[in-house]
Amino acid sequence: MPIFEYICQECDHRFEAIVLGQKKPACPRCEGKKLQQQISTFAVSGSEKSAPSDDMTAAPCGSCGDPRGPGACSMN
Repeated sequence: MPIFEYICQECDHRFEAIVLGQKKPACPRCEGKKLQQQISTFAVSGSEKSAPSDDMTAAPCGSCGDPRGPGACSMN
């Protein structure tokens, strides 16, 4: 399920919302519908057993989390 970050344009409240299908989220503070979606990153955690070994070349670069590796994403 995708989790999106928003800033309400009516009360400046920053929040996250799980958005399913074509549903439109509302601000949990003022119930406003004028929202600005924010660019967000994701984090992955795991145990030592699931950590990649040193010989793996397709690891995230760390700045945006793109699994294709350094320089693969279009973020500056």
